[in-house]
Amino acid sequence: MKNILITGGAGFIGSHVVRLFVNQYPNYQIINFDALTYAGNLENLKDVESADNYHFFKGNIVNEADIQKAFDQYEVTDVIHLAAESHVDRSISDPMAFVKTNVIGTVNLLNVAKRAWNEDLSQHLFYHVSTDEVYGSLGDEGLFMETTPYDPQSPYSASKASSDHFVRAYANTYGMKTVISNCSNNYGPNQFPEKLIPLLINNIKAQKPLPVYGKGENIRDWLFVEDHAKAIDIVFHKGKDQETYNIGGFNEWKNIDIVRLVCDEVDRQLGRAVGSSQNLITFVKDRAGHDMRYAIDAKKIKEQLGWEPSLQFEEGLSKTVAWYLTNENWLMRVTSGAYQTYYQQQYTNN
Repeated sequence: MKNILITGGAGFIGSHVVRLFVNQYPNYQIINFDALTYAGNLENLKDVESADNYHFFKGNIVNEADIQKAFDQYEVTDVIHLAAESHVDRSISDPMAFVKTNVIGTVNLLNVAKRAWNEDLSQHLFYHVSTDEVYGSLGDEGLFMETTPYDPQSPYSASKASSDHFVRAYANTYGMKTVISNCSNNYGPNQFPEKLIPLLINNIKAQKPLPVYGKGENIRDWLFVEDHAKAIDIVFHKGKDQETYNIGGFNEWKNIDIVRLVCDEVDRQLGRAVGSSQNLITFVKDRAGHDMRYAIDAKKIKEQLGWEPSLQFEEGLSKTVAWYLTNENWLMRVTSGAYQTYYQQQYTNN
C-alpha cells in the first residue's frame, strides 16, 4: 500500500501523472498537492476527482506547515515532486519567485519527508522531476546525457539545477532514497497557453499574431505529455536509487518549423486553406539568454527500464490541436484578464 503525494498535480504534466496513477493503481492512495496558482487547474482532473483513491490537498510547498499537514493527514509514503515555477520568461521578470518555489519549496519537501520517514528511509522514495534546461545550451551537435555537467543559463534553469543538487545532497548526506528525471519540452492537452504550442493554437484560431522570438532558429526536443507520464510511472517503480534518467522524445525541431507545422494543422482541422495562417507569424525581439538548442539522449531509460516514446510528433500534434479546438471553454477560463496583461507585457517589440 502506497500513499503517494504528487506535488503540482493540478498542473499540466502533474495532472497527467495523477490521472495515470489513479487509474492504473487502485490500491494506491494518490494525494494531489497543489497551490492552484495561475497554471494549476482542478478542471484538468474532472474525470478522476470522484475516484476512491484520489485526494486533493490545497497547499503550497513554500509553506512547510502545509506539507507537514498533508503528510500527517495521509501518512505519505512516497513523493513525486513536480510542483515548480517553470516558464523561463517569468523567471527573467521575477527570479525570486523561482528561488522560493523551486529551491526553498523542494528543500521544505525534503525536510518533511526526511522527518516522516526517518525510521526507515530505504522504504520510501522521493522522486524529483526536473528539466533538460539544467544542462545549458548545445551547439549544432551532441546530446545531453545524464553525465553532462550542469550549466544553467536562465533563472529558471538555475533554480531547477539547485533543487536537483539538494535532492542528491539529501540522498548522500542522510541516506534518503531518491531518483531524478530530466525531461525535454512537453506538449499536449491541458498545457497553460503561455507555452509555445497552445499559445499558437489559441492565436491561430483567433487570427491573432503569432509571436516568434528572434528568427525562430532555436531548437527543442519535444515529447507528448502522456508519454512523459508513462516514463514517470516506470522510473517510480523501476528506477534505481540515486540514479538520474533523461526523458526525451528523440524529436528535434526548430521553433519556426514548429510554428509552421501548427499553423498548417490548425488550418486543416478548421477547414481553412492550409498554410494561410502562416501569414500571422510575427518575429519579436529575442528573449535574454535564449538557449540555442536542447537535445536529450534517452538511451539509458530505454535500455535499462524499457521506456520509449509511443507517438510520432505529427500524430501527437494532431491530437493536441484537436483537444484545444474541442475544449474552448477550458481555454477561455484559463486565459483570464491577468494572463492577457502578462501576455501583452511579454510579447512586445520594444
